[in-house]
Amino acid sequence: MSSAAIANTATLPTASISTASSAAAQAALQAPAMRGEITEVIIPQPGIANLLQTSVQGLPTPNISVTEIKNISTVTIPANTSGTKVLDVTLIDEFINDVSPNVRNYPPNFPSRTAEYITTENIKHLSDWIEPHAAAPDASFDVVLRAAKLNGMARNLNLGTTYTLRAGTHMQKALQLRADDMEANYLFGMMLSETGAFKEGRKYLDKAISIGSIDAEQSIAQADLLGDNRSAALKRLRDLAAKHPDNAQLTEQINIVENGGYYIWNLKADDIDVKPIK
Repeated sequence: MSSAAIANTATLPTASISTASSAAAQAALQAPAMRGEITEVIIPQPGIANLLQTSVQGLPTPNISVTEIKNISTVTIPANTSGTKVLDVTLIDEFINDVSPNVRNYPPNFPSRTAEYITTENIKHLSDWIEPHAAAPDASFDVVLRAAKLNGMARNLNLGTTYTLRAGTHMQKALQLRADDMEANYLFGMMLSETGAFKEGRKYLDKAISIGSIDAEQSIAQADLLGDNRSAALKRLRDLAAKHPDNAQLTEQINIVENGGYYIWNLKADDIDVKPIK
């Protein structure tokens, strides 16, 4: 169990709960500090009353009530290709899943400025924490992919060239490690197309589509819109909706295009539960 005992259950679609080698299993886990969670056992001190167990005259007895407890499985990944370093990415994965509907694509969309601010601070914190691991020559694919996601979100939030350069570097490195990975191809193709490199981005999006990505099809529709080819974007989205009639997001995107909009990812996403770092 990770140090976060009370949290929303979440796993990345492409994430796996890694079975580390015997050498890696002995390595000390490293994890980012998030939410100011308690990571050490509280040991009773002599002469100091435990108010949860001992009544003190004149003081009310504390009453703690937890209405909802959810446990999330600990997700560990090798930090390097040899597996000698192991990272606990449980809270990173939970965070990425939580905020992806709001900030994975451009433009970002938040229900409030507070949610945007907290998300921004978490992304900067996590990007900086994972960077030394992702930038290492022997970084594992799992580490590099998470770094690519975090920095891609930072780019969408316009947090500066440092994060944009990191995003591009890590996306390319992920593809070098796994050229046929669907998500790596999608992320790089999406970033290229959203920055205007439609032709170059299309190659990676097409590769992701061939592996089964619906998101890549939507990103091509977005690229068509930005390239003033509204009819092609609308046709692609309608064809997708016909194949996936239960996908409500596609219906919303079709409505955006039919009403003259240019950003199909500008969708309301209020179901966000980000926590401050501390």
